[in-house]
Amino acid sequence: MKVHSYHTAGGKDLILEFLSTLSPVEKAEGFYILELLETGSFEDLHKLDVKHFESKVWEIRFRKFNRIFYVLMDKENIYLLHGCKKQKNAAELNDKNLAIERAKEIK
Repeated sequence: MKVHSYHTAGGKDLILEFLSTLSPVEKAEGFYILELLETGSFEDLHKLDVKHFESKVWEIRFRKFNRIFYVLMDKENIYLLHGCKKQKNAAELNDKNLAIERAKEIK
């Protein structure tokens, strides 16, 4: 599958930036997920803990509190929109709104 990560206007890969903030164990699992997506197929998504979020946005959950929001354009292209730690406050709402806004940018 072709994996597209969200980049800022300045070219920063926000998914890689998120993964770099994690503990070594969490980081290893995050990079394993990226590798599975890149080398696998659409059917390999069932190997991950995925959940429908809203509209066309889904989330991959790993290590209990980590999330990567994504959009599937077709069976060959996945767009990773935002990575975050699950929280129960305004920050969580901000993360979710950010993922939805980024999904709207994908055509």
